[in-house]
Amino acid sequence: MSGALPVAEGLWTDEAEPRLIGGRHAQTGEIVFPMPGGDAAQHYVPVPLSRTGTLWSWTSQDFRPKSPPYAGPEDFVPFLLGYVELPGEVIVETRIEGAALSDLSLGMPMELVLTEFAPGRTTFAFRPIR
Repeated sequence: MSGALPVAEGLWTDEAEPRLIGGRHAQTGEIVFPMPGGDAAQHYVPVPLSRTGTLWSWTSQDFRPKSPPYAGPEDFVPFLLGYVELPGEVIVETRIEGAALSDLSLGMPMELVLTEFAPGRTTFAFRPIR
């Protein structure tokens, strides 16, 4: 995906095996994703998150979301959407790649991947670890 632009800056690290960037609250230690921006950022320290987790919940996005805010391709293609729990860190809302709805099960191991969701645009997703 070289040359593809991220859907938003600062969501993942620039490593061979990227990791999402969360924020750890300086006083409470609570981790959130994504790392807060603006004035809220002063209360958080960036923290790279685990690349693996477990599937917590999922569904299929079978219709084009309302625009705005949806800014995806005009030729909408249904996709899987879920929540992946990164142990001891946070639960992340994410696209799910590399699986059909019938393949998914509660607690299955998942790993972070980067994927193209529109021409020239990259986002993060999780896929089952096989």
